[in-house]
Amino acid sequence: MKKLSATLWSAAAAAALILASMASPPAAQAQFDDVGIITFPTSATGAAQEHFLRGVAILHSFGWKQAREQFHAAQEIDPDFAMAYWGESLAYNHPLVTSMNPDDPREALKRLGDTPEERLAKAPTKREKGLLGAVEILWGEGEHRDRAVGYMEAMADLHEAYPDDPEIAAFYALSLLSATRATRDQSDRWNVRAGTIALKLFNDNPLHPGAAHYTIHAFDHPIMAPLALDAAYAFADIAPAVSHARHMPTHIFIQHGMWDLVSGHNQSAYDVARELWVPGDALGDAIHSLDWGQYGDLQRGDYAKARLWIERLAAMVENDGFEVGGARGEAGSARARNSLPLLKSRYIVETEEWEVREPTDEMRTNELLAIGLSAAHTGDEAALKAAADILGEKSNGGGYNHVMHMQVSALLAVHTGYPDKAEKLMDDAVATVEAMSPPRGSANPIKPVHEFYGELLLDMDRAEDAAEMFETSLQRMAGRPRSLLGLARAHAMMGNDLIAAENYARVAAIWEGRTGIAGLDEAKGFLADHAAGGGSSSGRR
Repeated sequence: MKKLSATLWSAAAAAALILASMASPPAAQAQFDDVGIITFPTSATGAAQEHFLRGVAILHSFGWKQAREQFHAAQEIDPDFAMAYWGESLAYNHPLVTSMNPDDPREALKRLGDTPEERLAKAPTKREKGLLGAVEILWGEGEHRDRAVGYMEAMADLHEAYPDDPEIAAFYALSLLSATRATRDQSDRWNVRAGTIALKLFNDNPLHPGAAHYTIHAFDHPIMAPLALDAAYAFADIAPAVSHARHMPTHIFIQHGMWDLVSGHNQSAYDVARELWVPGDALGDAIHSLDWGQYGDLQRGDYAKARLWIERLAAMVENDGFEVGGARGEAGSARARNSLPLLKSRYIVETEEWEVREPTDEMRTNELLAIGLSAAHTGDEAALKAAADILGEKSNGGGYNHVMHMQVSALLAVHTGYPDKAEKLMDDAVATVEAMSPPRGSANPIKPVHEFYGELLLDMDRAEDAAEMFETSLQRMAGRPRSLLGLARAHAMMGNDLIAAENYARVAAIWEGRTGIAGLDEAKGFLADHAAGGGSSSGRR
């Protein structure tokens, strides 16, 4: 068994070097009321430039549809305004995915001119030609990976040529983040570079939406997240008109275990997404907020709110997208259908309200994990074995499917009297997870591996080893009450009452005012005994 994996600590040294780059006073800039402050002079003037500026500001917050509307308005006023087509081309795809569809961006550019040469001829300045030329690479021919890296390299050249240009700096930072995803690079080298640039820009202009946004993305990492905390606090207030801007700070709040903020910001993001939605729109922003909001509410012990998120999502699948709270929405959203089993399974695992169903091949892996855990805790060996078998068929030899197969197989091994086999399986699962990217967002798998292993070790009366696993779990995912509870139990079992009390107190604080939560009465009871001067031992469920 290991302590915190090397992949986490490898980022620490780089993070320590970043703050030295933040040292210039903010400049005076023109502000939009609800999308932030940017400075982006172009060859256009008047209303076309105003729409362009607002479009770019919204683009920095990933408000795709809203940004396209502004770029289209600029094009209507000035059909030869090359930068308006440049902006539109960047407003169709989320840049932080492993692959992007180039069709719509290519169509947008084609409306400016049939060929790259014709389009570049309409960009009157060297700077605008450089920016337009960069997206020609991004949306040109070839594999996405190669195009993303080529775009990043073009933006690096522009940043070198215009080192004091805040918009070139912002889009260069984003290109670094995008190339990281496209190449599946896990070294953090480009993320750290992007974060350095974005932090400098944020220091210069604390109301720049891209500066705050890209700082958050760059440092969405258990070690580096503190570097982005100021940006996280600021971002939702910079661009309150954009749903994603209200959600995005929770990437950092999750890394700090700030569950009330995770819940509140995602509720706010959901409300804005619902307000902006019209028939035909995708439901992505709302579903993303539903997902993360439920996770936050489960951690803070608000199980009624966690069930409400499921009801809202079920309405998107079964009826209209926003039927709960008013009939609006698109029936049968594919993303909603895919997300609903996740939210239901997560609820079962986090609340420990065990529910055994017959496992089937059609079920998703998180459903099978929830069934496996439920079966283990209720003694249903047949369901446990069936879940393990189906997960084995879905396991690809690596990744999260493999990890979940190891988890349920370990439960089966313990249940059938083979604890040594269970330990080997979980060592495999831990090694697999620690070789992957550090945790970002809600727990994946829905029962974190180190937390899961810690609970398994507690059941084997291996308190010291269990404590190590819970500590690692908390280093990877700060403030998870189930990991805190496990750590408290482990130290109580070892007779370390002071450390146990500290962790039970953290659990009780997170779940203050709640009732009916497995483990809460245990925490309160231990703390009462400890305050009275008596010892106590862990009461495992």
